[in-house]
Amino acid sequence: MSVPAFKEWAVIVRALLEGEQILDLRKGGLHEDGRHFDLKSPRFWLYPTTEHQQAELLKPAYRHSLAVSDGSPVGEPIRVPGWAEVVGTATVSEAEHLEAVAGKTIWTTDYAESRLSWKQRDPLWVLALRVHVLADAITVPWHDDYGGCTSWVDLRDLPDDPASLPSTPALSDVAFEARLKGSAEALPGGLVPPTASG
Repeated sequence: MSVPAFKEWAVIVRALLEGEQILDLRKGGLHEDGRHFDLKSPRFWLYPTTEHQQAELLKPAYRHSLAVSDGSPVGEPIRVPGWAEVVGTATVSEAEHLEAVAGKTIWTTDYAESRLSWKQRDPLWVLALRVHVLADAITVPWHDDYGGCTSWVDLRDLPDDPASLPSTPALSDVAFEARLKGSAEALPGGLVPPTASG
């Protein structure tokens, strides 16, 4: 079975690929099954999109990155620059725990609060990601079913497994383990191994 693509703001994909952050935050999009987020696969392609990006939801030091992040506008070919493996997950349901998350991403605390408060019955997912930069980014044609507010897209014209292609980890093993340890210690309940819904 082929590996899906994870649709995320281009500026966040850039931060992941450059090792600025290893955490990503997620709630279900409007077009998710039941509007709830589920981990479809513990390994996935990174699909950087320009949809919904807003400078004011980024920390000031990272707002300039919007202009240089290589994202794919709706209707145009999609450039896939890397892939990720989920090494741990957590859920956050209480506002007092957001600072631990917001301090480890380029998003503002306001963004994390807005995601938590949307669909309050659902927790905010935190994904700890080991990100890999492809030696050669892959560009695939746009198809209409790739659009919309959803986390997962089955991109055509990609190899079944990203790990089959030459790539380099965004962070060294030592740097990644240090970040992962810090993230696990900051999150209430720590991180647990991922369980994909399939």
